[in-house]
Amino acid sequence: MSILKSENPTLSAVSPSPFLSLVENGDLAPQAHVHSASVEAWVSDIATLTQPTDIVWCDGSVGQWDSLTKQMIAQGTLIRLNPEWRPNSFLARSDPADVARVEDRTFICSVEESDAGPTNNWRSPEDMKAELTPLFAGSMRGRTMYVVPFSMGPVGGPLSQIGVQITDSPYVVISMALMTRIGTPVFDLITEDTEWVPALHSVGYPLIDDDGVSRDDVSWPHNPLKYISHFPETREIWSFGSGYGGNALLGKKCFALRIASVMARDEGWMAEHMLLIKVTSPEHQVFHVAAAFPSACGKTNLAMLKPSIPGWKVETIGDDIVWMRPGPDGKLRAINPERGFFGVAPGTGIETNHTAVETMWGNTIFTNVALRDDGDVWWEGLTPNPPAHLIDWQGNDWTPDSKTPAAHPNARFTVTADQCPSIAAEWEAPEGVVIDAIVFGGRRPSTVPLVSQSKNWAHGVFVGATMASETTAAAVGQVGRLRHDPFAMLPFVGYNMADYFQHWLDMGETLGENAPPIFQVNWFRKDDEGSYIWPGFAENSRVLEWIIRRLEGDVAARQTPIGGLPLEHELNIAGLDISDSQLHTLLWLDKEAWIAEADETEQYFGTLGADRIPEALSDELARLRAGLAKLA
Repeated sequence: MSILKSENPTLSAVSPSPFLSLVENGDLAPQAHVHSASVEAWVSDIATLTQPTDIVWCDGSVGQWDSLTKQMIAQGTLIRLNPEWRPNSFLARSDPADVARVEDRTFICSVEESDAGPTNNWRSPEDMKAELTPLFAGSMRGRTMYVVPFSMGPVGGPLSQIGVQITDSPYVVISMALMTRIGTPVFDLITEDTEWVPALHSVGYPLIDDDGVSRDDVSWPHNPLKYISHFPETREIWSFGSGYGGNALLGKKCFALRIASVMARDEGWMAEHMLLIKVTSPEHQVFHVAAAFPSACGKTNLAMLKPSIPGWKVETIGDDIVWMRPGPDGKLRAINPERGFFGVAPGTGIETNHTAVETMWGNTIFTNVALRDDGDVWWEGLTPNPPAHLIDWQGNDWTPDSKTPAAHPNARFTVTADQCPSIAAEWEAPEGVVIDAIVFGGRRPSTVPLVSQSKNWAHGVFVGATMASETTAAAVGQVGRLRHDPFAMLPFVGYNMADYFQHWLDMGETLGENAPPIFQVNWFRKDDEGSYIWPGFAENSRVLEWIIRRLEGDVAARQTPIGGLPLEHELNIAGLDISDSQLHTLLWLDKEAWIAEADETEQYFGTLGADRIPEALSDELARLRAGLAKLA
């Protein structure tokens, strides 16, 4: 690696030197490298602003990984787990004040406020940089500044994009190494003609103040003041104050969704908060399905589904983000731009998602889970019964009688996707896979049937735009009230939500007859006693079966104002404890409930700006109402 140590570092002092670089096939090979002038100039400017003591150019090598993990163990940031149970794995405990996304401190800094829209926090680029620059000034004094080149998607792939993140957090460096493709092969792709996203991050905890007075470091440095700021026009990301998750791993939601959604709009592709799976039928026919779900709606379980019905196979390509672009043949092709999984640990267990648990056998970073006495980890839901004693996520003794959870509710695991037992061979195909169907879902105890097929692309966009989940008795507010999350993208669209709807419509025009069919699912329909009717989990493969058979033309659909519904005898429920009346409820169109839904949709569209909502979606709402009026 190339390291500069200076009180006032400048890049001119760094001379290229040969070092080992971790290339895509995992082999180590010598590399001699000269960084592009644009990258060096940017790093030089940031070094002048933040004043780090050291600068490290990250090469992706095993030696660099080992050095950083040993450094963090010595500092107390990481605990090495028992290698017999969890080889090459670590536990991190964050500060209790830095445990989750800070959506109220997340900003879209477009030139025009209307381009950010009513669903985003907006600041002008000039005002935000004027506010942030003094915070970044000297923020890395006494620290090392790491320069992390990363590729979203396979290195050099036609659907991939490149970023360079500067950070003063070694935890971020090793996490980025699991979540993205980092290292010298990425630097090698950056020429003076290459577009790349500059991503600046600091925990905001300098070790030397303005007067030159030093202070000791802490195991999890952060700043009470936090900003996650995106500049769509210049494709920049500035993140200050947090060292946790998507606040700091800037390749994830910041780049892969907020900035990428703007790039996709401008360049004619799609950046979506979706899982991506490969489905193989008993006849060995292969289909690829992308699906968008809000949180707590079974997204990861579907991404790693083990079908309950014989002959069907589901393989994982991605669990969180999908980039889709029309291919040379006009069909929509997709990649998972991430290298790893950054999953919520609590609730992920041997009974709910055994595949995910198997993925974490080793080479995993756990954050804010509990530590077992034998040096392994545990969290709520991992096993049916908790251990008799643990050290909780804050470092305190814990027993099943404790009043607080052992793991933080947003505790995470970070692991590369290639360790997943259900990973598809095509998951790293640079050209992507052809999308055969798109699925939208939500948590709806009433109204929405188990599965339906949209009438056409525009109607499918209407379904995505009206995605929502209902509040329950456990939530604050009126029971049954809708919480809208269009396309599961509410916190992640980098521009005006109504314009995002229009981009989906425009993509339908571009794709034409190649546009994949769109479906809606709802695993959460309840009966009058408040019990779930559909068993969910592995049984969701039965809904996938119906979707695939619709693609093949082997099953019919009953056409209704809300789309095509399964004929009751053609939905495979063999072996399930579901009565005829329950099946009818699952596939029933409640006219009065849908009339109320239409009224609520009109009100919601109004909150997004009636003058900005695409006319095509207003037309779909009118068609829904007209169709409902004709029902008996």
